[in-house]
Amino acid sequence: MLKRRNLSLSGCPLTPWPSALAPASCSGDAGISRAEVAPAVADALRREGFREVLVATYVWGKGKRGTPGGSGPATLHKILAAEGLDAALARAVATWGEHSAKAAYAGLQSLVPEFGPSFYTKFLYFVGKTVPSASGPQPLILDRVLARRVRSLALTVGRETGHDPDGSITSWVWRDRNWSPHRYAVHLSFIHVTARQLAAGGSSSPGASPDLLEYAMFTATRQASG
Repeated sequence: MLKRRNLSLSGCPLTPWPSALAPASCSGDAGISRAEVAPAVADALRREGFREVLVATYVWGKGKRGTPGGSGPATLHKILAAEGLDAALARAVATWGEHSAKAAYAGLQSLVPEFGPSFYTKFLYFVGKTVPSASGPQPLILDRVLARRVRSLALTVGRETGHDPDGSITSWVWRDRNWSPHRYAVHLSFIHVTARQLAAGGSSSPGASPDLLEYAMFTATRQASG
């Protein structure tokens, strides 16, 4: 089971707030899981409420830091105020449906100030739960934590095979931010292929689905870093 994230809901509410989530006007904390964000996103997409999708996925991704009591609202307000945001989000959803996650990622890259891949991959991940695509693997999240985990694995492989003995190539391609669309596609391929291999091997570990493997990698990295 994927862990719930706690949201601090006190203070001035963010808008447009997805009605399917806990009321933003209530005080205290509220838990929210991926399973609860997904129907909120589906409801918003049916109404073409792309900003609601953005708010729901951003708030979930930030947890307490992304709601009124945390550090994320100012950044989110800047994103919501960006010129052309509605068209960019609508185009990303359409691109995913008509082409691929890689193409949707490429269309959002460096397009909206303050809206980087750590959060627009969360947007794409939840959109992918509702909107079917013509081709390619389902979108998954790629943020700094996951990139560092993949970098750690790639550094080991590079040293053992001799293809990247000093780790310079790996450190560049799996840097902390601004990953290319190709790198995002590599990330998706790695997670999906590994999940299939685990499932085919009858593994009972939480890596039997792409979502859970991604979450396991994220959690392992956070625990390792303290």
